[in-house]
Amino acid sequence: MLSLFEKVLFILLVIISSTAAYHTFTDMFAIINRGQGSWQLNKLPERLRTGIIALFSQGFILRHRRLTSIFHSMVAWGFIFYLLVNLVDILEGMVPGFYEAIHHNIFANFYRLAADVLTIGILTGTVYLTLRRFTPNPRRKELTFRDNVTVYPHAREAIFTASGIVLTFILLHVGFRFMSVVFLTAIEPDAWQPFATFASGFLPEMSEAALMNGWRVSWWIALGLILIFLPYFPYTKHAHLFMGPLNFMTRRERPALGALHALNFEDEEIEQFGVTYLTDLHKSQLLDAYACIMCNRCQDACPAYHTGKELSPAAVEVNKRYFIKEHSDALAAGEELDIPMMDFVMSASALWACTSCGACVEVCPVGNEPMLDILDMRRGQVLMENEFPHELQSAFEGMERLSNPWGTTESRVEWTKGLDFHVPTVEENPDFEYLFWVGCAGAFDPSAQKVAQAVATILQAAGVSYAILGEQESCTGDSARRAGNEYLFFEMASANIELLNEIGANEKRIVASCPHCFTTIGKEYAELGGHYHVLHHTQMISDLVGKGKLKLNGNKLEPITFHDPCYLGRHNKEYDAPRDALAAAGATLLEMDRSKENSFCCGAGGAQMWKEEEHGDESVNVNRFNEAAATGAQTVAVGCPFCAVMMNDAKQNSEATIEVKDIAQIVAEAL
Repeated sequence: MLSLFEKVLFILLVIISSTAAYHTFTDMFAIINRGQGSWQLNKLPERLRTGIIALFSQGFILRHRRLTSIFHSMVAWGFIFYLLVNLVDILEGMVPGFYEAIHHNIFANFYRLAADVLTIGILTGTVYLTLRRFTPNPRRKELTFRDNVTVYPHAREAIFTASGIVLTFILLHVGFRFMSVVFLTAIEPDAWQPFATFASGFLPEMSEAALMNGWRVSWWIALGLILIFLPYFPYTKHAHLFMGPLNFMTRRERPALGALHALNFEDEEIEQFGVTYLTDLHKSQLLDAYACIMCNRCQDACPAYHTGKELSPAAVEVNKRYFIKEHSDALAAGEELDIPMMDFVMSASALWACTSCGACVEVCPVGNEPMLDILDMRRGQVLMENEFPHELQSAFEGMERLSNPWGTTESRVEWTKGLDFHVPTVEENPDFEYLFWVGCAGAFDPSAQKVAQAVATILQAAGVSYAILGEQESCTGDSARRAGNEYLFFEMASANIELLNEIGANEKRIVASCPHCFTTIGKEYAELGGHYHVLHHTQMISDLVGKGKLKLNGNKLEPITFHDPCYLGRHNKEYDAPRDALAAAGATLLEMDRSKENSFCCGAGGAQMWKEEEHGDESVNVNRFNEAAATGAQTVAVGCPFCAVMMNDAKQNSEATIEVKDIAQIVAEAL
């Protein structure tokens, strides 16, 4: 029990610490509120549930780096429980008889056991994390950035300093709290605190008065550290403990993982399109910087970083965080900072290296979305600065003038001439059940034309009513949007939506053989007034087989490995339909090490298809093709025309004999 003087002193320190913390926390939220848009507070019960799940699951951190994640979870769960532990410790010191009261009921017994066990868990986990971060080991490179990555001045060193401060705080706070209990159990052993009781046996012979003084000193250090650290909390990466769940709770809803929100080009008062300055970001994107744990898991998953490019999605968040930290007073005060994000977040090479694969978003345990920052910055570069790789000019002009990024004037129905049946257009079959959206690749790319033929063959064999738009079809605008040319996307999308609604496609099913068309029409057109039921062709095949409309011979095929397209898999969580279709065709599937949500990109997304790849150690498509070939499969199955192009390009410079086929082709051969 504390003396009256100590109680008064503690209350005074609590007031001082709380006042300082109030100012630092309000500054933090003032900075976040500088962002655009509004807080997402709809469906509040569902959002609260999401936040609670994120808090206790730690963003399902166990999916990667299992051992490290286990130790991190021990620290996190223990620290969550320590909110109660610290409160109880304060009451024990401040309220007469409280300590005795909580030692004589079953609930208090289980509380003490939980506190004892979790204390050891925190200390063990913190020691492991300290050794992992600060001792030389091969995995330490996960926690750093390559020299070619743009990193905010002094941030490389500051990250380790910040980690050292947080880890030291945890070790001292929890360590001295544990010692306070050790001193008490030396006076009166407690079976419900086995670790503390065991440790008390190592204390030298001490009088009860000396043991109580040991408790008092440990109590003051443990709780004093909390009071000192609390105002500093928002400046540390330890803030992710509560900012991560808050991030999950408040981030914008998206129909697909990487779906973009439309810009309002009809509001004449809007002067900024896309992101140029930090405060052009949405509130949730500023919150990302505070939520970032700096674990670099997103960097590990990034195909651009993995192949030596200048892009690191982790550095995006780190650079935002350290810029905010350096300019926190000005930002909190509402001052305008005319410092473009391109000056401190990333290089131009890094900006245009992103394949928009979504791996960084999928893997992040605190709900950060660095890919969306990158795409918003591309919008700013294209729409406000007119800056973009020169190769994209041809694709933009092709989409604008000829409605396709290939820039060709060829007929969109040329692919139908190789078939022994007629493919009807919507004019010929206005009562269609399925509208086959062929896509620009299916119309103009020679290899993708074979896929279009295979899809039509499957539709014909299933005996369903279908039609194509023919010459009326136009590019969905996906490549324009991912390249930052949102206005061109808006124009193309608006025209497509008008046409699709005119022919009644909103009441039918649309089948797309390209995951990018599948995502754009099915998930992104809705915000512009186009609501459609879109199927990827593998989903259609799986559905038709399940209904008995499509009969496959099911003969055993040679071993096949499947490359999950980013925009079908990660973006839309469709992993089963392609595999079901292959199984129905009789394929023996050999999975690559990186598959499903962990699949590695082919390198063509994010408008990379239309430009030269940024300099690095290796091409993204070569890395992926080599992984496919290493499975020993005779065929790599794809479900995207871009993936097919990239895999075939990589094959040209390889000695591997593995074939590249779309699932539709494999299924058509099995009819």
